[in-house]
Amino acid sequence: MELTDKRLLVTGGAGLVGSHLAGRLAADNDVVVADDLSKGDRERVPDGVEFVQADMTDADDVAEVVTADLDAVFHFAAYTDTNYANPRRLFEENTEMTYNVLERMKAVGVDNVAFTSSSTVYGEAPMPTPEDYAPLEPISVYGASKLADEGLVSVYAHSHDFTVWMYRFANIVGPYQRGNVVPDFIQKLQEDPETLEILGDGRQEKSYLHVEDCVDAMCHVVSHADAPMNTFNLGTRTTTSVTRIADIVAEEMGLSPEYEYTGGDRGWTGDVPKMRLSVEKLSALGWEPPTSSDEAVRRGARDLVDELV
Repeated sequence: MELTDKRLLVTGGAGLVGSHLAGRLAADNDVVVADDLSKGDRERVPDGVEFVQADMTDADDVAEVVTADLDAVFHFAAYTDTNYANPRRLFEENTEMTYNVLERMKAVGVDNVAFTSSSTVYGEAPMPTPEDYAPLEPISVYGASKLADEGLVSVYAHSHDFTVWMYRFANIVGPYQRGNVVPDFIQKLQEDPETLEILGDGRQEKSYLHVEDCVDAMCHVVSHADAPMNTFNLGTRTTTSVTRIADIVAEEMGLSPEYEYTGGDRGWTGDVPKMRLSVEKLSALGWEPPTSSDEAVRRGARDLVDELV
């Protein structure tokens, strides 16, 4: 689908990825952002983009923003914390949001949807992990909720003639990010520049992709993939360890703290210690990750140091 002169809805569009995507899409399209602001920030929504405060678990709110004049929906609204304090609410509301959006789209005749899934659907899988790896065995409730969402969007692709673009993200970094390792390290070092607590043994290693590159990859997939169900990993070809992230953040802040590890091979229950996605399918579609994970982390750290310090 050509992303030009379209009317597009971005749910969760005041969050990290959604707000950057809304800004990119708004250059050539009419964009509406819907967000309940439970985690997103109204100030992140780009100027000139229509904003509606709406909760995707509320059918009336969904009916207000999912209208027949839309060409596509980018459904990003979700609880995204892999260690959420209320796992039942996370699972039920993530799947409810997705079901509500899809049902409303079907009711009004909108049949193009881009959906953000996650690398967490793979669980602890061999690396690099391709899109056709099976069985999918997530180890967190968040991963389970994303896998359930994937099942829902698959139903609408195969039984209701939808075109679906589904993204399984690596770790995304960039401005406005909160609640993840890079901003967590920055905030800890602001409080104590001498010592930095690192969850686990610091050897956990994953792929990191800067949010602007992530948005570029998402738009490329929508513009070049046209099967009923288009599933793509978005990430880099390299990984970065948690200790290396600490080094990068400390360097960007001009600090040399002592590290204190909490121990164990993972940071929390449900944490996947090692993750690297295969991006060969994305490469074959004509998009290559422009940086390494280290470079993405450093760029994201600079963004956040400028923002938070």
